Amino acid sequence: MGLEKIRIGMIGAGAIGNVHMEVFSHTEGAEVAAVTDVYLPLAQQRAQEHGIKKVHESPQALLEDDQIDAVIIGVPNKFHAELAIAALQQGKHLLLEKPMAINAEEARLIDEAAKASGKILMMSHQMRWTPLSRAVKAMIDNGDLGHIYNAKAGWLRKKGIPGWGSWFTRMEQSGGGPLIDIGVHMLDLSQYLMGSPKPISVYGSTYSEFGPQRRGIGSWGTPDWNGFYDVEDLASALIKMDNGATLSLEVSWAAHAAGLPEAPFIYLMGTKGGISIVGKQATFETYEGDEVITKEIEPLEGDDERYLMARHFVACIREGKEPITSGLSGYTNNRILDAIYESSRTGDAIKLAW
Repeated sequence: MGLEKIRIGMIGAGAIGNVHMEVFSHTEGAEVAAVTDVYLPLAQQRAQEHGIKKVHESPQALLEDDQIDAVIIGVPNKFHAELAIAALQQGKHLLLEKPMAINAEEARLIDEAAKASGKILMMSHQMRWTPLSRAVKAMIDNGDLGHIYNAKAGWLRKKGIPGWGSWFTRMEQSGGGPLIDIGVHMLDLSQYLMGSPKPISVYGSTYSEFGPQRRGIGSWGTPDWNGFYDVEDLASALIKMDNGATLSLEVSWAAHAAGLPEAPFIYLMGTKGGISIVGKQATFETYEGDEVITKEIEPLEGDDERYLMARHFVACIREGKEPITSGLSGYTNNRILDAIYESSRTGDAIKLAW
């Protein structure tokens, strides 16, 4: 491919698609060359805003365009698998919005399609590239925490149900509520910081106390008051890893979470030290003799996480290397999500075999 620009096609011109178009149009070595959306006027508007030369009438037309090297998919979860598999079979590299798919079986099929195609499949988990995440990862890699044997992660929005009645709140289109929407970010980042152990047992519960009453509505997305709400608005889970470590997870779109921060959080407990990340602040804690010592962790300097993620995607394509957020990471997340929903339905712990 030489040093020519990677020509990118965007499927989905909504809010998240717009973010990707903005980022990749300012990423060295990349060019957003085409866009499509089920609502064509929106695709045309985005093309004008970002200087994109082609607007395709359908995803199929975009995927058949031999001038496109890579595709970004930013559409409702239900359509991830069909479009991702088609893109890979068409010989396109792929950056896929989270969650990988609506369930683990579809995620597995995407991963298999990537392996068969030999193309790059990368998940869009930008939280791994935040200045704090990178600083914390460097400390972990340096051995400052020792063996991380317990972690708590979550994101408790108190009044943040997105797009009530739209695809966000319909199980058949989204695959779930806050667990699959924001919980997947916290799962991904905490597992990454823990060293990517394999989950082997999951116990969880989901609750729907606010959404059905049209309470707890947030500002993201466009409501459809003729629609409905059949997903959870809070989920809680305990995940056991193959190295003995445990991860507890709590996420909500709406909850009376008095006194708890609304920012995403991760607490990592290791044999040598511990780290808390709450929003944009992180603290390291350890013993010096018998005394507990704490210090603030400074974020690493560098670009915004989405630009770093975009550059990583371009570099993986050029160098033929596996992304940090590989297909396996997406599949692992989906397996945990499925197990939490199943555990909530059955009341039993769910075993995961690998």
